[in-house]
Amino acid sequence: MPVLEIPYGEELLVATGQTASELEPELRFLLASKLYELGRVSAGQAGKLAGVSRLHFLAELGRRGFTVVHLDPDEVEDELRDDPPELHQ
Repeated sequence: MPVLEIPYGEELLVATGQTASELEPELRFLLASKLYELGRVSAGQAGKLAGVSRLHFLAELGRRGFTVVHLDPDEVEDELRDDPPELHQ
């Protein structure tokens, strides 16, 4: 399995106020979140990259205020059209 190494200096730890063991999982999560946001990976793949389950990944996205569901305008229109009429009153 390929491994990505990203060198960083002590100044990043100082700037974030984190230890290496706190920062590195956060960086994995942020990378996974961005790839998910861009539509490059599924939620399951992003969870694996972040080192957590798909459900944990999605819950953490929501907890951090990130978008969990990505719909393009046509998909939104389809979803609204499929709702019962009483929801649109």
